[in-house]
Amino acid sequence: MKFRDPRKHDKGHLDFIRGLPCVTCGDDTSTEAAHVRMMDPTIGKPMTGIGTKPHDKFTVPLCSECHRTQHEQSEEDFWEGHGIDPVKLSLALYSVSGDYSAGLMIVGR
Repeated sequence: MKFRDPRKHDKGHLDFIRGLPCVTCGDDTSTEAAHVRMMDPTIGKPMTGIGTKPHDKFTVPLCSECHRTQHEQSEEDFWEGHGIDPVKLSLALYSVSGDYSAGLMIVGR
């Protein structure tokens, strides 16, 4: 029997993400931590559904407008339209969590 892997919360990382500018438009006035729900079989990341959020390490900075757009359309289409791999981006940001300068360099790419 497979048991659900409970979501891992990381308040410090979410605060770090909220301190960065939006990865799609650069706005730094209303940044939110946007959870990446899409799956990535190359790292064993499962798809998460409605009512289930992924671990907080799978978050990227989006302004409130871009975050809303991400939820209104297919997540895959949203990220593909911006040329961003959100899973790799979220893991890169998680690897430097707390280092604002390194986070800015990653978001700016």
